Amino acid sequence: MPTTTPKEKKLTPAMRQFEAFKKRYPDCILFFRMGDFYEMFGEDAVTCSKALGITLTERSPGQPMAGVPHHSVESYLRRMIEQGYRVAMCDQIQDPREAKGVVERAVTRVLTPGTLVDDEHLDGSRANHLACVAFLGVGNDPNDRVAIATVELSTGRFVVDGCCVRDAVDELARRGVSELLVASTADGEIPERGQRLIDALGVPATPRPGWHFRREEALEAIRGHYQVASLAGFGLADDDEAVGAIGAVLRYLRETQAMPDDDEPGKPVAGATPTAIAMQRKSLAHLSAPIREQGTDHLRIDAASLRSLEIESTVRGGRTDGSLLGVFLGRTGPRSAMGKRLLREWLCSPLCDRARIEARQRCVSTLVEDRKLASELRDALTGLQDVARIAARVGLSRATPRDLVALGRSLGKLQPISETLSGAPAFAPALEEIESLREQLEPIGEDIASRCVDDPPAHLRDGGLFRDGVDEVLDRARTVRAKANTFLAEYQKSLIDEYDLPSLKVGYNKVFGYYIELPAGQAKRAPDIFTRKQTLKNAERYITPELKQFEDEVLGAGEKAVARELDLFHEICDRVVALAREIGVFAGVVAELDVLLCFADRAAARSWVRPTIVSEPALHIVQGRHPVLDEIAGDGFVPNDTALGKAEATDSEETAPCLALITGPNMAGKSTYIRQVALITLLAHTGSFVPAESATVGLTDRIFTRIGADDALHRGQSTFMVEMTETANILNNATPRSLIILDEIGRGTSTLDGLSLAWAITEYLASSETPPRTLFATHYHELTDLADRLPGRVANFHVSVREWGDEIVFLHRILPGATNRSFGVHVGRLAGLPAPVIDRATDLLASLSVSHDSIGETAENSGPPASRQQPADPSGQIGLFTEYVPHPVIEEIKNLDLDRMSPIEAFEALRKFAAETRNE
Repeated sequence: MPTTTPKEKKLTPAMRQFEAFKKRYPDCILFFRMGDFYEMFGEDAVTCSKALGITLTERSPGQPMAGVPHHSVESYLRRMIEQGYRVAMCDQIQDPREAKGVVERAVTRVLTPGTLVDDEHLDGSRANHLACVAFLGVGNDPNDRVAIATVELSTGRFVVDGCCVRDAVDELARRGVSELLVASTADGEIPERGQRLIDALGVPATPRPGWHFRREEALEAIRGHYQVASLAGFGLADDDEAVGAIGAVLRYLRETQAMPDDDEPGKPVAGATPTAIAMQRKSLAHLSAPIREQGTDHLRIDAASLRSLEIESTVRGGRTDGSLLGVFLGRTGPRSAMGKRLLREWLCSPLCDRARIEARQRCVSTLVEDRKLASELRDALTGLQDVARIAARVGLSRATPRDLVALGRSLGKLQPISETLSGAPAFAPALEEIESLREQLEPIGEDIASRCVDDPPAHLRDGGLFRDGVDEVLDRARTVRAKANTFLAEYQKSLIDEYDLPSLKVGYNKVFGYYIELPAGQAKRAPDIFTRKQTLKNAERYITPELKQFEDEVLGAGEKAVARELDLFHEICDRVVALAREIGVFAGVVAELDVLLCFADRAAARSWVRPTIVSEPALHIVQGRHPVLDEIAGDGFVPNDTALGKAEATDSEETAPCLALITGPNMAGKSTYIRQVALITLLAHTGSFVPAESATVGLTDRIFTRIGADDALHRGQSTFMVEMTETANILNNATPRSLIILDEIGRGTSTLDGLSLAWAITEYLASSETPPRTLFATHYHELTDLADRLPGRVANFHVSVREWGDEIVFLHRILPGATNRSFGVHVGRLAGLPAPVIDRATDLLASLSVSHDSIGETAENSGPPASRQQPADPSGQIGLFTEYVPHPVIEEIKNLDLDRMSPIEAFEALRKFAAETRNE
């Protein structure tokens, strides 16, 4: 027999129960239900007091305690999860009136960031993914494979994929993972390579036992859940690399959702509560079979590009407003939460398959051209609820009466959606899906609508969900309860008349039940049939045999009515669980319709056009506009053209350059322009129309960007190191079908080093056999020389400005040719730098320019050959080095033939010359 320690002997039975659960869930905050409160004890109480701002007390000396009301617990749970805590909910599963000792309790669920299903804890427009990664190599080689299984418990979507370790961060960032499961080491810690992944993502991580990832144990979990003998039906082999991750995530979900054990069902508890009944009814049937997602199916966007292109949120502030997603979430945005989540997914994972893109385009085009059809579809989708998440809550016994009624109303949309799509050939696949679902889903939708009230209660504690006349047993119980008020009024009148007690009242409360109340002055005249039940300050309360008999009948009828409604509720829920797959398909179809309608409304509202998708790696945009700024600035936005590569749809045989070098002043719009091109390319691959007069977009496999300044001090990386790391990723992984956006490469180090790197990077990208399409915005004007060195591959463009005296006007127009001025001092003035600083900078700029010009003039008067009359340094940056060289050695500098060298070679020659002549 287990021994009891002295400490345990001092604990009450309830506290011994608490300690036992705490040992089973040591990494969780334990919310322990006691009556009308959830109590926390010990360190858990101290933690919750700080995290939630609630009062910290003591249950006994030295034992901290804190608590929250059970009726408002969800708001406290949300705050705990947002702060990164895991919470185990320990509920009473036995009616205290039936308990002979301590009330039976059980952990009914564990809340973690990746396993939330209730609306109170979720953002309806954002998926909440739980990911599990299984490293397949044994070392730290970035080329090793890693298997990824991603589950959204709130909808049941289950996707698996595999990639190299170096690409894992990008894949997980694209999915928007909320929690990461990683195999732990023997001592329960997260291994180094797993920790690096977690640090890069910045999401909570949960170590899991390594044996959960072993193939045999994982297969056991998968076969047990899906009741299959083989994974072949899922398109997976039993030795697939993702098996370990799939099995591990399934075990985790069963644990956190406190699923009933199929092999060892729990013993029935006397006086089981609705919570206990719900525990035994839990199911993960809504989880789809794991679907393998091929990386080649989608245009890949790495984590840095998602952030710098501001696809989901702005870089500054992290707001949706001002992002690409925010453009679509306005008044023309998706009507349903499912549509909003799918829109986010399509923007972060555009297609890379021409046929699928064009299929979406045909749908959007139909809705743009037929606005009556668009209006009818909008009406059909209006009021559609989040059926995917409702079905999940039903399976997990977390659904409410309002969830059920919302599901019924949404399933009632099948017929109007079908009728709307019937005359649109572009929507034939969607119509076929809808028609195949109607036979199975319409009956349950109609049943819910006919049996349930239009305005359901928030919970079933007091019943009230089902209409009168739908169930005979329920009607009988309700009839008895309904007669109570009539009986009490008549009974009160008869007692007053019979015993001449005019102040007598008959009442009820939950503690003492029904009673007869007499004021103190009349209590002396109470008849013998009255039995005293309670004494108050100015009154006495009594019971009679007749009233007691009535109480037993009424209360029994009320309990029977609630119990019967619970049975009816569970019957419908069972039918919903059986149709979980079909409901999931319906959710997917209507979400796609919602997003396609959103695309069409946006195109119609802002005159966007259908882009031509071609197989050639080309990019030709006429009068393109930035999709976000076009929304903000309206007609004030200046459009621009883009031409990279040759498209098969163009008539000209002339091929546009593959790399565009863009120079121009700060604030003139270089960064806006290159982002604009990337966003138009991205939108074209989602199936959306684009903001332009016309666009021909070649299929693109990846979009790379290197924009903005950032650092990773927690990883010991400076701003420049981050810049070089991201650039290295681009150079090592770009293909001929990639689009590359570079902004100010090399500015984070010295001028010479930065220019050298920028030159070499540009040469590397433009000189490959099949170069990727690249836009490079820079202030290194020396790079413009590459257009002459690599004709046909590199072209110069500049952002035009107009000068008015000491002022400049930004025209924001991208024109062919290079510029040799950046107007940095002017921008400093616009930024509000103090006047003395601006004046001093202007003087210094003029002085440096004069010094450079005088050296050039002296060298010219010394009689250089005609071939040397062309300036080798149009930007004046080499002059910064030569102005300090003594005049007697100018002839020696001339002999260096600087004008025949590239700027990089000229810099290197001058540096060597300066070192050799320093003593002179």
